[in-house]
Amino acid sequence: MADKGVTIRELAEAAGVSIGTVSRALKGQPGLSEATRAQVLSVAQQMGYDTAKLRTGKPRRLLFIYSRSIGSLAANPFYSYVLHGAETACRDPGVPLSIMSVLGGEDIAGQIRRHEADALLVAGYIDPEAMEAVRQCELPLVLVDHFYPGVRCVNDDNLRGGWLATQHLLDGQAQRIAAIFGPLAHYSTSLRAKGFRRALYEAGRLFDPDYEVILDPSLEYRDAGRDAMRRLLELPERPDAVFAYNDSTAMTAIEYCREQGLRVPEDVRFVGYDDIEAAAHCKPPLTTVKMDKEALGYVAARALIEGDVAPNDASLPVELVVRESSVLPQVPAVAAAPERKARKTAA
Repeated sequence: MADKGVTIRELAEAAGVSIGTVSRALKGQPGLSEATRAQVLSVAQQMGYDTAKLRTGKPRRLLFIYSRSIGSLAANPFYSYVLHGAETACRDPGVPLSIMSVLGGEDIAGQIRRHEADALLVAGYIDPEAMEAVRQCELPLVLVDHFYPGVRCVNDDNLRGGWLATQHLLDGQAQRIAAIFGPLAHYSTSLRAKGFRRALYEAGRLFDPDYEVILDPSLEYRDAGRDAMRRLLELPERPDAVFAYNDSTAMTAIEYCREQGLRVPEDVRFVGYDDIEAAAHCKPPLTTVKMDKEALGYVAARALIEGDVAPNDASLPVELVVRESSVLPQVPAVAAAPERKARKTAA
């Protein structure tokens, strides 16, 4: 029985040629001698290579992959929007879309084969081991909210978004601006942190590492946000403004501040990131960096459907949405008493 798990890498090793040579031979591309092409095709036939992997044209099924380390899609509104955008892109051309979660250490390639997908959309960070397992499936691949060399990626402009959030707080005359970030190994988070630091640098502010905290990965997500805010409030001089790398963390931090008797924005101002639906309805409504989350999924899925998967890093625009959480209330001006006209004295 043919082993459909054979990869191009294994074929290259067996044939004693490069992966690129195997790919050109299987796809009938020029640049090879007929002897080399025949050798590769012979080895592929002997090893039972699944030639369905070379299918061209519209994919029959697209697989949406995300890491369980981010929680469920129901618990992570950001990726729910990305998924909806991908579904929209698949609807008109009639491409079925299935969903799969992964964790490092699992038989990821085996799971992908069971889904019988022939195009992959990976949303969010997955660890390098899992990423290599995905790539070894040798299917058309696009990443969303992640970056990997040699792969087509679709991201928002995270660097500018982090800069916009911080610059807004600087423009509001905040003196001690802190930040809460998730793991900096995540591509989007690292760029948002870079934008945060750049805005401070351009404003001539010295960067104080005590005012930048990373969520504790050993804690549950909500608990990690509360713990991060607690650490900031325990500083000798607590911050008067906080940029949180996503809205969920910002809202958790606001809740903790209110529990500690602090007022938002009077005592601490907040800016989040993502503009999830809940951001506009929290108390107070959250200032945030908005991106078109559905567009991320839509653009990635369309690239797969159209076969446009050459390595590239597309960057979608972002904008700042200002709400009450970051704006100090205006103190009503006291009307000045009208000046009395000096009495004229008789000469």
